[in-house]
Amino acid sequence: MSISYVDLAGRLRRAYDGATISPLRDGLEATDIEGAYAVQSINTAYWESQGRRIVGRKVGLTAEAVQKQLGVDRPDFGVLFADMEISDGGQLQLAKVIQPKAEAEVALIMARDFADEDATPEAFADAVEFAVAAIEIVDSRIADWKITFADTVADNGSSAFFVLGKDRKPLSGLDLYTCGMALDINGKLASLGAGVACLGHPLNAAAWLARTLAARGESLKRGDVVLTGALGPMAAIKPGDQVRAQIGGLGSVSFSFARGL
Repeated sequence: MSISYVDLAGRLRRAYDGATISPLRDGLEATDIEGAYAVQSINTAYWESQGRRIVGRKVGLTAEAVQKQLGVDRPDFGVLFADMEISDGGQLQLAKVIQPKAEAEVALIMARDFADEDATPEAFADAVEFAVAAIEIVDSRIADWKITFADTVADNGSSAFFVLGKDRKPLSGLDLYTCGMALDINGKLASLGAGVACLGHPLNAAAWLARTLAARGESLKRGDVVLTGALGPMAAIKPGDQVRAQIGGLGSVSFSFARGL
């Protein structure tokens, strides 16, 4: 490819100013896994050099239908920074997003450092302090969400912001397999799902993440947030919307989308 990974990373960073870009076809094949993560890593290192602090990871593409749509057989991951968190009941600023969507997820908070190339869901669960209802606000710097697998990975998993609920629940006693999820926008149901929709179980997604990170020489840290993936379809949001998700056993979480800057 004639376009370097450094050039692609810079192109994506500049798009955060609000102007979307074309898919990265001139530098990344649609399923170029290593190249896409290389671009993501360049931007992660850049943002860290600018003072941003990593607080966890997000797992994406946990629905088989979406994987098939993008021509892959695996999830993906992105990096969560501290400045991406919005408080429960807080406000998403219009100027901070381009074409946002919301999805409800189970978030897991790590009780200890964890790195295991052979991680099982059970082993991962032993390293979790608590679970919490979450909303991920996804966004894409790629025009009209016309993304390939490589586009979304390079674009930090099409990430933007996340909201964590106030209720913290130990995994013991929780049923994250059959737990139901309802995402409402302005009091009307916008998305419906269950824990099984997330790679068969949210802990399956978490264990996949741990194995993938360990194979790359990376690990999760104590206190890290792991967004395990959507429990149902993502829903487009617009300024003025009030967004609330409820997840069985975990309670609710909400935010509002500001109308102005």
